[in-house]
Amino acid sequence: MALSLTKVAYGALSLEEITGWFSARGPVARLTTRYLPKRHAEIVTGAADPGGNGSLFWIFKHQLVARTEILGFEDAPDGRTHILIDPRVRLVRPVPRRAHQGWRYLAEADAPRDLVDGEEVGEVLPPRVAGELARLGLV
Repeated sequence: MALSLTKVAYGALSLEEITGWFSARGPVARLTTRYLPKRHAEIVTGAADPGGNGSLFWIFKHQLVARTEILGFEDAPDGRTHILIDPRVRLVRPVPRRAHQGWRYLAEADAPRDLVDGEEVGEVLPPRVAGELARLGLV
């Protein structure tokens, strides 16, 4: 997998709501951002990398909980940039992550693995507990 991005799922009240955001968007969803990421070539590698494109990892309650594959970037009419993403949401093993504005880069080595079929994510830890466990190196 290539370089990825992280983004806070601002306004989401549940993990189910995040997956619902993309269910009716068709084969490609568009998220608008002000600027094209400087490292966009590392995110969308195309045929140059058999590992595929990077993903947009979603932060919910101070944890990375899901990802959507980034398909590409395109110019938006108002001078902004659309991030083209696959609307299929893949749940990942929760990993503590502080909230931030905008998006941040996430290296492949730091990205959480996908949950396999039948594996359950369980309850998302309260932010204070997740942060303390991360500080202690337990998650």
